[in-house]
Amino acid sequence: MKSDHTEPSTAPSVHGFSPGFAALGLEGSLLATLDTLGYEEPTPIQRESIPPLLAGRDLLGQAATGTGKTASFALPMLQRLAHGAKQRPAALILVPTRELAIQVGEAVQRYGKELRISVLAVYGGQAIGPQLYALKRGVDVVVATPGRALDHIRRNTLQLKHVQMVVLDEADEMLDMGFADDLEAILTQTPADRQTALFSATMPPRIASIAHRHLKNPVEIKIAKELVKAGAAPRVLQTAYVVNRPYKVAALIRVLDLAAPKSALVFCRTRLEVDELTAGLAGRDYRAEAIHGGMSQPQRDRVMTAFKSGQTQILVATDVAARGLDIPSVSHVVNYDLPSSPEVYVHRIGRTGRAGREGEAITIVEPREHRLLRNIEQLTKAKIIVAQVPSVADLRTKRIERTLTSIRELLAAGDVEHFRSVVTVLAKDFELVDVAAAAVKLAHQAQGGDVEEQEIPSVQARVPDYSRPDYARPGMRRPSPMSGEMSRGIRPREAQGRPSARPTAGRTPNSARIYIGAGRAAGIRPGDLVGAIANEAKLGSAQIGGVEIEERFSLVEVPESMARDVIEALGRTRIKGQKVTVRLFRD
Repeated sequence: MKSDHTEPSTAPSVHGFSPGFAALGLEGSLLATLDTLGYEEPTPIQRESIPPLLAGRDLLGQAATGTGKTASFALPMLQRLAHGAKQRPAALILVPTRELAIQVGEAVQRYGKELRISVLAVYGGQAIGPQLYALKRGVDVVVATPGRALDHIRRNTLQLKHVQMVVLDEADEMLDMGFADDLEAILTQTPADRQTALFSATMPPRIASIAHRHLKNPVEIKIAKELVKAGAAPRVLQTAYVVNRPYKVAALIRVLDLAAPKSALVFCRTRLEVDELTAGLAGRDYRAEAIHGGMSQPQRDRVMTAFKSGQTQILVATDVAARGLDIPSVSHVVNYDLPSSPEVYVHRIGRTGRAGREGEAITIVEPREHRLLRNIEQLTKAKIIVAQVPSVADLRTKRIERTLTSIRELLAAGDVEHFRSVVTVLAKDFELVDVAAAAVKLAHQAQGGDVEEQEIPSVQARVPDYSRPDYARPGMRRPSPMSGEMSRGIRPREAQGRPSARPTAGRTPNSARIYIGAGRAAGIRPGDLVGAIANEAKLGSAQIGGVEIEERFSLVEVPESMARDVIEALGRTRIKGQKVTVRLFRD
């Protein structure tokens, strides 16, 4: 089935609900929730996935991160559960990382609020007691990482015999992290007549193999990459700032504080985000206005008039609201949410850099959205600079520069004669340099230069290029063309039975090795260790180096600066259901 990229209707909604979502067969309670959350229209993956999932079909979907997959499976899941048997848990969603488990769990909770559907996120790195209590009490939907789900299954605290629907989200990432065997073990515990949906950004043979074994005559959906001609993107400076989700608003304000845009257009996914972000900007003394599909035409006209005249500095909008509007060229376009496709990205940033003017496009990116940036670069043949969010020191320096610029401009204009007498009076009691410094301080404070700021945690900006067939991290082995598995610096399975003759070979600079007191004798596999570190220690999978499994112990290479955090995190959890000794390995 091919994706439908026709523009959805912008006609007034029926009974106040989005005509796009209503046409997919969703019930009034879910439509009301979507309307409350500010969703204006379905994305391509949502338009294609929701109807067959509502009909009970299995589904194999290929779409990139950030295209709206969570709603595409969560909405039909919730509607079907609302009318199904009340045995628990009724649905299981498997995801690769703890961060995604939290994110998906929160989203399902929001969508199912009116239906009173209970949701539990189960992942490593949190106390297991509350998880055990919640599972014993009963929940409708479990969102879990494979390792922790299997741990609960083995403890007999998670029983899947009543599960009606299983979703594998980001399946390719789960396989890259070594969870293939765990997925197989979990799926064998679910009923044969369950409904299954599998979503993946890529569709390698391993994914096809899982789909063939566990999906029944699935509807296949591929949201193809839009064909954007090389050079189609406007010639503007494009920068992406990487930040964790809780700090997105703070990061946006920090970037705007440094950029000081004359006029900026900020794009969000939903009306709710538009309203919340506009309020946040107004609280920082920005002249910001919102525009979205929930506004009347007179309201929209007033907002646009203020923006065009310069009374409004920042216009915060959804794509639907901005479509077809006569918006003049702006100095900055900001993607607060990364758009669902490169085509939408190009359309957004085309609002700046017009008629030979300079323009700037800024994107706030969550760490797991890196691959979307790479897709945009490949299709537009335009470089996107990936940068760290500016520090408080950067901001203070910029504010001082602006104060100096303002003073220089005033002195150049020469309109200071009226104040010379004030300086003459002050000079009788103070040094002229001190008088000038006091005047500069007042000017700096008047421009907001003394506002207290908090540091925003930095995020590793580098991302592995999984699209390269020869990808391997520095010092690590490249993937064998026969193995069908992505290299993680892990020795091939057939070689894992032999101790390494040179355990320190190929060490990455500035790395450390962690000793884990369990090996082949305890059934430890590379995927167990990679998954545990990624989930428990919040360490990106790209940062985990070589893994060596010996008979009685294992060694894992991690960045030296993060070794202590990894040791503490693994010391608090179980690996393969058992407590193990974890310490720094000295060669």
